[in-house]
Amino acid sequence: MGITRLSLLKNILFFSALSYFPNCHAQDIEPRRWSSIPLGVNVIAAGYAYTSGDVFFDPVLGAEDVIYKGNGFVAGYVRPFRLGNKLARVDILLPISFSRWEGLLNGVPASVERNGLADPRIRLSLNLTGPPPSGPKELQEYRATHPVFTTFGVSCSVTLPFGQYSNAYLLNLGSNRFIIRPQVGMVHYWGPWSYELTSSVVFFTRNNDFFNDGELKQRALFAFQTHLIRQFKKRFWGSVSAGYNQGAASIVNQQFNDDQRANFVGAASIGVSFAGSQGLKLAYVYSKTLKDVGATTNTVLLAWSILFK
Repeated sequence: MGITRLSLLKNILFFSALSYFPNCHAQDIEPRRWSSIPLGVNVIAAGYAYTSGDVFFDPVLGAEDVIYKGNGFVAGYVRPFRLGNKLARVDILLPISFSRWEGLLNGVPASVERNGLADPRIRLSLNLTGPPPSGPKELQEYRATHPVFTTFGVSCSVTLPFGQYSNAYLLNLGSNRFIIRPQVGMVHYWGPWSYELTSSVVFFTRNNDFFNDGELKQRALFAFQTHLIRQFKKRFWGSVSAGYNQGAASIVNQQFNDDQRANFVGAASIGVSFAGSQGLKLAYVYSKTLKDVGATTNTVLLAWSILFK
C-alpha cells in the first residue's frame, strides 16, 4: 500500500456523530474537512458516540434540571468526482439515535425516551484550489513536490426531514424541516502540520407541523470552526479543534422569542490507519451553551472507515 493511500486514511474526513445529537444540527466539529481524495476511491464509515449533559429550556416550559443521555450510531459514504477541472465530492450520512431526557416537569420527576432514525444529511463539496482531480499516484507526486500548499473550498449540505418526528412531542429525533448549510473554508499544509478554518451559515426552513399544531420559524445561525492537526510517524495523527456559533432565534406562531443560541465547542481527536485501507478515530467533544437556553454536553466518539475502489 503506497504512501498516498496511507496518507488518505489519515487525512480523510470522518463523519461527525456530534452533528446528530438531537436538535443540535447547527454546529459540528469536523477536522480534515477539505482533504483531497483521489478519484476512483470510495469511502464507507461507521461510528458510535455517547453524549451526556445538561439541557436548559425556556422557563415557560416548566422543565428544570434536565439531563440528556444518548447513544448515536452513524453510517456514511464518500465519493470524489471531477467537476470541470476541480475536485469535488459527495458525502451521505445516515444517523440513528437512542436518546433519553430526564428531569423535573412542573416540579414533578419525568423522563422521555426517543429511539430511531434521526435526520440524514447529504453534502456536495468543491475544492477551488490545491491538488487537481487525479488518481492516487498523481496526488502522491503533487504532495511530494508541494510540501507547503493551501486548499480553499466551498460546500453546501442539506439535512433532510426524514427522522422520527411527531407534533405531539416537544422533543424529537427529527426536525421536520430542511436545514441548509453553505460553507467556505481552507486548509494550509506545511510539513507534518495543517491548519483549517471553516465558516458556515445555517438556514432553517419552516416547520408547519410544530408542537401542538403550531408553526416554527428560525433565523439563521452563523458558525465557524478551526483545527490544528499534526501528522505523526507510524500512521498516527492528532488534532485539537474549537468552534463557535450564534443566532437561530425562534419564531413560534408568529411570536418572536428571545432565545438566540450561542455555543462554544472544543474537541481533541487521535487517529490511526491500519491494514492498508482502514482507519480508526477516537475523539472527545465538549459543547457549552453561552446562553440561558441550550445544552452543555460531553461526547466520546469512536469511528471506523475503509476505502476501496
